[in-house]
Amino acid sequence: MEDQVLAATLAQPLVIASFQRERFYRQEAHRYLRLALRSNQIYVLSAPETDFINSSEHYEKVAFEPTDGLSQEWHLVVIADNYATCLVCRENLGSIAKNKQLPELSPNLDIDTARRFEGVWTSERGVSLKAAELLLDRILVYRPELASKIEEARQRFGIGEPRSQSGAEQINEYACDIDTDPFVQRLVTYLQASQYKLHKAYRSIAAQARKERLVNSISTAIRRSLDPHEVLQVAAQELGQHLEACRCLIYRAQATDSQAIIEHEFLNPGILSVLGQTWELEKNSLFRDIVQQGEGVCISDTLSDPRVNNSPALSMIAKKFAIRSWLMEPVFYQGRLLGIVELHYCRMPPHECQPGELDLVEAIATQVGAALIQAEAYANLEELNQQLEALDRTRSNLIAITGHELRTPLSTIQVCLESLATEPDMPLELQQIMLNTALSDSERMRKLVQDFLTLSNLESGRVEWHPESLTLQECIDLSLSRNRTRSSTEKPPKIKTEIAENLPLVRADGDWLVEVLAKLMDNACKFTPPQGEITIKAIYNSHQMVEVTVADTGRGIEPNRLEIVFDRFYQEEGALRRTTGGTGLGLAICRQIVNGWGGEIWAESTGKDQGSQFHFTIPIVQSSQEEKRTKVKSR
Repeated sequence: MEDQVLAATLAQPLVIASFQRERFYRQEAHRYLRLALRSNQIYVLSAPETDFINSSEHYEKVAFEPTDGLSQEWHLVVIADNYATCLVCRENLGSIAKNKQLPELSPNLDIDTARRFEGVWTSERGVSLKAAELLLDRILVYRPELASKIEEARQRFGIGEPRSQSGAEQINEYACDIDTDPFVQRLVTYLQASQYKLHKAYRSIAAQARKERLVNSISTAIRRSLDPHEVLQVAAQELGQHLEACRCLIYRAQATDSQAIIEHEFLNPGILSVLGQTWELEKNSLFRDIVQQGEGVCISDTLSDPRVNNSPALSMIAKKFAIRSWLMEPVFYQGRLLGIVELHYCRMPPHECQPGELDLVEAIATQVGAALIQAEAYANLEELNQQLEALDRTRSNLIAITGHELRTPLSTIQVCLESLATEPDMPLELQQIMLNTALSDSERMRKLVQDFLTLSNLESGRVEWHPESLTLQECIDLSLSRNRTRSSTEKPPKIKTEIAENLPLVRADGDWLVEVLAKLMDNACKFTPPQGEITIKAIYNSHQMVEVTVADTGRGIEPNRLEIVFDRFYQEEGALRRTTGGTGLGLAICRQIVNGWGGEIWAESTGKDQGSQFHFTIPIVQSSQEEKRTKVKSR
């Protein structure tokens, strides 16, 4: 209407608009200011709410009573010499009540978008003239001073005049030449555009609501559980259902991984499962693209995509699992790849990925990344707590061990020296006993301090290794010699050796190898009675290693304690009620030394009083093994 009136150059059309309430008029008031520049026959009617009054400042304002029937309808009448348009409508209040029951569809929309109207909209001139006649009559009731102006409009456009048959025919014939397209087409375009925008807004809001519900459900799962398995399973189910995928996979993978195990899957009925299978990543060019580019990959049709056709591995996967459309989205956290989200569409036609879907998958991948990092942080925290608990136990053991091992010999040394100093007439035999006791306990303290320093240096990495080619028999002999000089009041058990023939040279630090052998033999002597036996064996185990075994027929170890015997301060009988000496550091030192040259150490025993066997491995000198093989071939 506005365009039609403003486009006129000479004609001054009659425009009558009724707005029910002033608040509706205020939204359109600016239009009527522009229309008043083209015509002096502009009438605007409204029930006043604030400052709307009868006036003729720019155009004619007519304030009618709120109880008037005009307050129930909207009217728009435009009449010119060559066109006429009439709109009369009433609001359908039932539609508002129905739409108020649909908050989920449009939760944030203003109520105006849900209003519905019913009435008449026509370009038939006779109907428009009749509507103008009725409205002008109501205007005269409220504005009688406009009688002359209204009469001028009546005469000009023939409003209210009886028409003869011939006159009606002339009008109809004249109306056939009226071009109403400029107004009608523009109005239709406005209505269509508004409907399209409204429909688009509804779709956008609904999609956003679904996306928020999906993200919230996964966020809730993350808050509810620190178990990454549960969180990833919820994410796979929700995402697969929401995007109507045939298969949704979520699995952990890092940039350097060559394989991944499918741990979480959403599956539609009739689709082959891949749960628990190993996904080859090294030959997967799509995975490599994700690692290099740092963004997801979307394939609409695997049958025509060159990335799939040029890769035998991808072609086989797509064919085996009937993948027609394929979407892969990386799970990143601060630039670190944690996993992959895959969506498979296995039915026809191929699925075209929409921007909104890609944004949603990316948002879910972000949530999954946060869940994995959260679970990882929790696992690290648990591990740290375990380490702190172990450190606390170590501290307690250290206090107990040092308190017992240091205080007891110190007290003995103090008593012996005080006796020697205060009793000069003590018999020589007793003096010798006192002196030997003091020397024995001082040696015990020296070994304790030495073991502490040795273990501390090994654990801190301050030890310098000097590997060399060694004959194992020579190292065993040295350790046996050291064991024989060990002070003991009891007769040691019998020790024998069983060394395999043609044993290759070993490569290790000689001093530390002798230390390991000596400590294992010393440990065996402590827990083996004098009538028992200790055997030292050595064989080549075909893994480029020599395996050494120190076996005894002594007290044995419970099977559930075979691993913890290598912990610091561990002693089978307990720290303060043992029958043998020592600090419980010997096996811990052995483990650090063996690990230092790349070997392994472990214990075996069938239980109490069944004896025990301690095994450790030493790398061989490669050249010596090759020489041995050459000699065998030459023979």
